[in-house]
Amino acid sequence: MEHVPALDEPLKKSLGPATAKVMAEALDLHTVGDLLHHYPRRYAERGELTTLSDLPLDEHVTVVAQVADARVHTFNGAKGRSQRLEVTITDGYGRLQLVFFGKGIHKPHHDLAPGTRAMFSGKVSLFNRRLQLAHPAYELLRGDGDVAVDTWAGALIPIYPATTKLESWKIAKAVDAVLPSAADAVDPLPEALREGRGLAELPDALRLIHRPRTKADVAAARERLKWDEAFVLQVALARRRHADTQLPAVPRRPAADGLLTAFDAKLPFTLTDGQLKVSKEIFDDLATDHPMHRLLQGEVGSGKTMVALRAMLAVVDAGGQAAMLAPTEVLAQQHHRSVVEMMGELAEGGMLGGAERATKVVLLTGSMGAAARRQALLDLVTGEAGIVIGTHALIEDKVRFHDLGLVVVDEQHRFGVEQRDALRGKGKQPPHLLVMTATPIPRTVAMTVFGDLETSVLDQLPAGRSPIASHVVPVADKPHFLARAWERVREEVEGGHQAYVVCPRIGDEEDRKTAAKRKPSAEDDAEKRPPLAVLDVAEKLGSGPLAGLRIAVLHGRMHPDDKDEVMRRFAAGELDVLVATTVIEVGVNVPNATAMVIMDADRFGVSQLHQLRGRVGRGSAPGLCLLVTEMPEASPARQRLGAVAATLDGFELSRIDLEQRREGDVLGQAQSGVRSSLRVLAVIDDEEVIGAAREEATALVLADPELDAHPGLRTALDALLSEEREEYLEKG
Repeated sequence: MEHVPALDEPLKKSLGPATAKVMAEALDLHTVGDLLHHYPRRYAERGELTTLSDLPLDEHVTVVAQVADARVHTFNGAKGRSQRLEVTITDGYGRLQLVFFGKGIHKPHHDLAPGTRAMFSGKVSLFNRRLQLAHPAYELLRGDGDVAVDTWAGALIPIYPATTKLESWKIAKAVDAVLPSAADAVDPLPEALREGRGLAELPDALRLIHRPRTKADVAAARERLKWDEAFVLQVALARRRHADTQLPAVPRRPAADGLLTAFDAKLPFTLTDGQLKVSKEIFDDLATDHPMHRLLQGEVGSGKTMVALRAMLAVVDAGGQAAMLAPTEVLAQQHHRSVVEMMGELAEGGMLGGAERATKVVLLTGSMGAAARRQALLDLVTGEAGIVIGTHALIEDKVRFHDLGLVVVDEQHRFGVEQRDALRGKGKQPPHLLVMTATPIPRTVAMTVFGDLETSVLDQLPAGRSPIASHVVPVADKPHFLARAWERVREEVEGGHQAYVVCPRIGDEEDRKTAAKRKPSAEDDAEKRPPLAVLDVAEKLGSGPLAGLRIAVLHGRMHPDDKDEVMRRFAAGELDVLVATTVIEVGVNVPNATAMVIMDADRFGVSQLHQLRGRVGRGSAPGLCLLVTEMPEASPARQRLGAVAATLDGFELSRIDLEQRREGDVLGQAQSGVRSSLRVLAVIDDEEVIGAAREEATALVLADPELDAHPGLRTALDALLSEEREEYLEKG
C-alpha cells in the first residue's frame, strides 16, 4: 500500500516541484496540511453553474457548457494579419462567446470542437453589447466513464480561492491527491468537548468540506472547523492570561489621603457613573500582586484620559511612576498640556507654589532640546517625576525609571508590540498595563484580537458634551452644497468658534515626488485626480471662500516646534481655521472648535471618519461635521458616508466598518503582522461560537495550563499560530 503523506510533508513530494512552487508563491501553501486547510470559497450546483443567461459582468466565473460552434477569423491588426478564435458555448438555454487571440488560438482550436463538454473559467466582459470570456482557462469533461466527469458531476462543485496561474479545478485535483492524508489529522478538540457539542471528527470534517455530497455536509464541516479556529486561538489567549496571573507585580494602592484624593477634590465636575465603574475595575486590578492587563475602550470624548490620569495618580500615590505612550508628538504634547492643566499645582512637584502632595509631570519626545531632555531623564531616574508622557522616545535605552509601576498605551494599534514590550521591560518587576482606544471594537473582535486583555468600556459621554450633526456634501450632484459648507464655516467663526478642514494629503514637495514615482493604476482612472492636499486647499480657501479668516496648516512633516506652535495658537483661539491631515485624528482637544469639513471623505475609513468627527462638539456648543465627496449616489463609498452621517454610535459604525473590510484586515496584518489564521470563522457572525470557545478554553487551561493531557491541541497550537503570531500574543 502506498505511503500517505503526513500533514506536515512538503507539497512538492505529493504534487511535484512545479505545482508546489505555484502553490507557495500564489497562495502561500507549503505543506499538505496547508492545502487541506485551503477550503472552497463556495460551492456551485451543476444547474447554477451552467446558467449562461445571467452571468455577472466583470466577475470571475466558472461555467460548465458544451461547444456549439468554433470559428477562426482573420483580421488586419496593428502588426499585420492576425487571427481570432471565436467559440460559442451553450448550456441548452443560453449562449456565451469565448474569444482567443493570436498564437494562443491553436490549442483551444484543437480541443474545443463542436459537441465538446468542458468547464470554462474567466472574467466576464462586454464586447459589441454581448457578454464574452476572453482567453478563459478550461478543463475538458470527456466521456461518461471518465474520472473528470465523476469529479464534477456531483451535486456540489467546490470553487476554491484561485489565481490566474492556478484555476479552481487544478486546486481541486491537488486536493484530491492529498485528501487521503486527512486521516492523519490530529484532532485538537478534546473528545469530551467534541462529543458534548455533537461535532464531526476532524478527518471527516476535512473530507466533507472538500468533497461534500449535500449542503448539510458543508454545514457540518464548517461548524466543526469554526470550532477548531475559535478554540485553538482562545486556548492561546487563555494561556497568555493564565501566565500573566503567575507573574509578580507590585500592588499599587492609592494612599488614603494622597494625590488622587487631592485631585478628585479639585475637579470642577462630577465623574460619570461609567468613569467611576471603570476606575474601580482598574483600581482593583492595580491592587493585585500580578500585572493588570486591561483594554479601556470608549467613544471619542467619553473621558478615557481622565480615567487613565486617575490610575496614574493612584500609582504615584503608591510610590511608583506612570508612563503614557502616545503615537505622535502632537498627541503627546496635547496629553501633557491637558494633564498639567487638569492637575494644576498638583503637577508642580518640587517647584515653588507646588502643592504639598504634588509630583512632576514631564514630557519626553524625540525633538526636545538637549537640556530639556537631560532634565527629563534625570527626573525619571531619581523618581522626581511621577508621570511621564512621551512618544517612542520613552523606549530608548537611555531612559531609566526609578520605579515604573504603570504603562498606559494610547491608541495601541499605532504601535508595534515590540515598542510596547520595550517600555514594559523598564520596570523592576512587570508594570501594570492599561491600553486605551477610541476605536470602538465589537465584543467578538475584542475577544479575538485583544483576548488576552480584560476589557472595560466607557459608553457614556460626560455631561455638557454637545451633539454633532453630520451631513454628506455631494459635490458632483450638488456643487452649490460646497459653497454653503464654507458659508457655514464662516457663520461658526462669526459666532466666536473655530473650525477644522481635513484633507487626505499634504501636497508638499515630498508628496509630489512620491506621486511621480507611482505607476498609474486602473483606480487612478476611476478616481480621475489625486486626493485633495492640505497646502493646496489652505491656499484656495485663504484667497477664496474663507478670505479674511485666520487660517493655518498642520501636518506630520512640519518641524515639531512648528506643529506645537500651531496647536498652541489654535487652542488659544488665535486661529479661526486649521487645515490639517489626520494628525488631528486622536487626542486633540479644543472645546471651542465646533465645525469640521472633511474633504474627499470617501478616501477615509468609517472608524477614521468617526474619530475625526469626535474633535468637534467637545464644548457646550453643538458640533457640525460635513463629509465632502465627489462619489456618485449609488456607489458603496457614498453608502459608507451615509452610514457615518446617520449615527454617532461608534460600535454600530465599527460593525459596518468590519463588514465592509476583509476580516484579515482586522485579525491579520493590522494586528499581528502575519496572515490571518481564520479561514471559516467570521468574527462578526460567529459571536456565539467565539464566546463558547472562550469559556471552554479558559476552563481547560485552568485545569491543565501546559496542555499535558491534550497533545493534539498542543500540535494544533504550534501549527495554527506561527512564530510571529505567537510572539504577538506573548507581547499583547
